[in-house]
Amino acid sequence: MKITAVGTVAFDAIETPFGKTDKILGGAATYIGLSASVLDVDVELVSVVGGDFPKKYIELLSGKNIGIEGIEVIPDGKTFFWSGKYHNDMNSRDTLVTELNVLEGFNPKLPINAQNSEILLLGNLHPGVQLSVIEQVKDAKLVVLDTMNFWMDQTWDLLLKTIKKTNVLSINDSEARQLSGEYSLVKAAKKIHEMGPKYVIIKKGEHGALLFGEGEVFVAPALPLEDVFDPTGAGDSFVGGFVAYLAKEKDLSFNAMRNAVIVGSALASFSVEKFGTERIQEITTSDLNKRLKEFKQLTTFDIKL
Repeated sequence: MKITAVGTVAFDAIETPFGKTDKILGGAATYIGLSASVLDVDVELVSVVGGDFPKKYIELLSGKNIGIEGIEVIPDGKTFFWSGKYHNDMNSRDTLVTELNVLEGFNPKLPINAQNSEILLLGNLHPGVQLSVIEQVKDAKLVVLDTMNFWMDQTWDLLLKTIKKTNVLSINDSEARQLSGEYSLVKAAKKIHEMGPKYVIIKKGEHGALLFGEGEVFVAPALPLEDVFDPTGAGDSFVGGFVAYLAKEKDLSFNAMRNAVIVGSALASFSVEKFGTERIQEITTSDLNKRLKEFKQLTTFDIKL
């Protein structure tokens, strides 16, 4: 199965208790593509960058067999830039700078090969942009949507219209509570199901992730790590691994999604170990298999009463 992933390819500047960076490679689509490439699946990125975006980064993506035809370059524009500072607990952060630049007028026109994908993954963008992409990929068997509280505050009606056209919604716990108006995540998932998505993934950072669907709940742990250097791309690495597993297995069932959540969690655990995309670039299939064994050990037990 082929994946089309629409999102940001960008610059980040990050400060955490472990150090700080200058402008480095970032963006939701970047993390999604790099994570998916570990499973050697067919993924096409759709994004926009400015003339200031280094050619070496484009070559990095294409060198991982990630499709780049859908990345538009605006020669006289500047690339989207985000800067943030994480607090000591690494679960909260302050945004220092957001420069939309070329992203402000982003109106994606998908190349033909991106329009024919079975899986469409919509990164955190304006719901209007997400909706326009859904209309271009008419035969997608699975549409996965990521969003955030900002769009809930600013574009509520349009966001609900977009959510209605998706199969899987992936958000964090605070976003799930805001979207549903429910504090209980079980009740929140039920309310979100009523909005359209058959499956709901609620990410809880260092506490793992929950998958709701078909009347069932699956809980995936987060791997305890000694050091977390940069959590910026963890959520995007997670969803990139999630869809990549489904594409590789050619299976969109709930049982396959259970495994996909674990694969996504494993890739997210790699992502946080270094700043930016540095760690996720290094991962091999062998590395991933070793980490999956660690996840299995976290949840395997034998009880006799």
